[in-house]
Amino acid sequence: MENVHRTAEVHISVKVPASSRIWNYAQIRENVVIGENCSIGRNVYIGPGVTIGNNCKIQNNALVYEPSILEDGVFIGPAVILTNDKHPRAVNKDGSVKAASDWTPVGVTVRAGASIGANAVCVAPLEIGEWSAVGANSVVTRNTEPNEMVAGNPARSCGRVRY
Repeated sequence: MENVHRTAEVHISVKVPASSRIWNYAQIRENVVIGENCSIGRNVYIGPGVTIGNNCKIQNNALVYEPSILEDGVFIGPAVILTNDKHPRAVNKDGSVKAASDWTPVGVTVRAGASIGANAVCVAPLEIGEWSAVGANSVVTRNTEPNEMVAGNPARSCGRVRY
């Protein structure tokens, strides 16, 4: 496909609309849904079952782990991370290596029109409100309200987004 770079890895179950673009070295896992007019940048990872709405832009080096949902018009800046494990550990308390069955993934939902600045980390589970904005380098650990601007570590409200 012309709209998928030859170095991108896109699982066979993923339907990429002709109006969307996937750039080099991106990895799109199984059962991802991609909307119309999306741009998925270089070296982006999209986990299994993630949903991406129409007109979304995911910049280079972003990591979007399952079960995240991006509604229409979402902007994900360079190197943003949407996590999926509230209590990450490599091993169980008895020292045994954690298996997939030892935890339940939790996601980040990014509502329509929201923007997440470069290098921000969103610690799931949480919701980024409609038309809200997350400042670059922020660590978001709580839900944001619609049109709220947050920044810092941890991210705190610092204003309103007006359109």
